[in-house]
Amino acid sequence: MEPVRLVLSGFGAVGQAFVDAVREHDALLQIAAVRGRGTEVFLAPANEVPERFLWEPIGRIEETLDRAGAAVLVQALPSSPEAHGRVLREAVAALRSGVDVVTATKSHVLSQWRALERAAEEGRSRIRISGATGAALPTADLARVALRGMGCNALRACPNGTSNFVLDQLSRGASLESAVLEAQRRDIAEADPSADLSGSDAATKVRLISGLLWDWDVSRITVKTEPIDSSTSIRALAAARKGLRLRAVAGASLDRPMVVTVRLEAVAPADPLYSLAGPEKAMVFSCPEAGDITVQGGRSSPKGAALAMLKDVFNLAVSPNPGFR
Repeated sequence: MEPVRLVLSGFGAVGQAFVDAVREHDALLQIAAVRGRGTEVFLAPANEVPERFLWEPIGRIEETLDRAGAAVLVQALPSSPEAHGRVLREAVAALRSGVDVVTATKSHVLSQWRALERAAEEGRSRIRISGATGAALPTADLARVALRGMGCNALRACPNGTSNFVLDQLSRGASLESAVLEAQRRDIAEADPSADLSGSDAATKVRLISGLLWDWDVSRITVKTEPIDSSTSIRALAAARKGLRLRAVAGASLDRPMVVTVRLEAVAPADPLYSLAGPEKAMVFSCPEAGDITVQGGRSSPKGAALAMLKDVFNLAVSPNPGFR
């Protein structure tokens, strides 16, 4: 079988981890081109990505996809204001031309959910966002496919590993500053942890999952967050003294359409969110008839995001085997 040809847009830590993951896992995929900030390179089968000085000036995305013979555009660009216009243009162009899109970039999905949906309908193409909804935690697949018909009417989640780690440190008496520094030392928190501590990152992931679950327009969802700040230590210690754990819980429900909240909650041992250790993440889907369904774990790292994208590529592009697989 001919390998499925991919164009990778973005060659930072996640993009490089994706290249490594493709080489480690299967010969059915071929990265035919890589697009960096201002240059790109086309690769022959099994070729290593050459040094940047050998790359050529970046061309129009339509030309790159055509020259590469791409079946899938894989996006590993940062979710930054500077990259927003480019990542949106590339995704829309690919979808309209019939090329599937797998993305770990959040910005354009958050702001242009319906526009991307329309572009996919025009090109009869598909978009997958596992890498943007919790790295290796397979919540997007559950929301998009596995929970269909289950009647899920609400979800509660701790989808941000940094906030879980920091809150546990606070419950042991650490200051917020030392807890954040320790998270950064262990590569759990980024250099700028503001999105984690404010609740913005957790809200983003639940917005995306809500769009997949209930067809909400993600760009129009109202977000209300309660941040982790210098006053949170008192609450974390008080919860610990009662045998509880303070968690930054993101939630959404059909009872409050188009609203996502992130609140600091003291949860009891019976709560699935209680047992999270360190930077672990979890999401609980409430299905009244089927019962609660919980998914937990998933590494927050460039490799975790890369593996989530690799899984999406396989599910989109590789012909299924006979039988159960």
